[in-house]
Amino acid sequence: MMDVFEAATKRMEVKDYKDKPVPTEIIQKILEAGRLSPSAMNMQPWSFIVVRDRNALRMIGELSPTGKYIAGAAFAIAIAVNPDDKWYQVDTARAAQSMMLVAWSLGVGSRWVGGIERDEVKKLLKIPERLQLLTVLPFGYPKHSAKGVKNRKPLQQVAFLEKYGEPWSKQTEQTSQTL
Repeated sequence: MMDVFEAATKRMEVKDYKDKPVPTEIIQKILEAGRLSPSAMNMQPWSFIVVRDRNALRMIGELSPTGKYIAGAAFAIAIAVNPDDKWYQVDTARAAQSMMLVAWSLGVGSRWVGGIERDEVKKLLKIPERLQLLTVLPFGYPKHSAKGVKNRKPLQQVAFLEKYGEPWSKQTEQTSQTL
């Protein structure tokens, strides 16, 4: 298993999966990562529905304009949330990220799906009316090498010291001068 920094910095979005099941023990670890994620006031506003049935995955893919690839995943986790919880979006996104990082560290790829016919998927998965479907995360072993170059802004464009606009790089320059 890779360390957390490596998982966080090397994780790539995966939408092409091998036709290979993911063992239940690995799915259990992924679920535990989500379950044990922090949440405001420990409200845990999430429910995780594991979908392994090929027909259900195909149907969810058809109901996901930006996530047709769900049909090829080994499994997916649909995340239902309690919208009465003030922090449900933030807390559940944290749980989803924890699950995706643990999956990556175990060699399993995933991807956040944004465009979903939520009401139809809710019906399919029998999610109670009072809950919302936040997302569906497909998981599986990457079909192709999931290594790539991340095209991200340089750190000095996104990290500042004490005030917006004060370059973080001043801190690293001062630290390196004192070493």
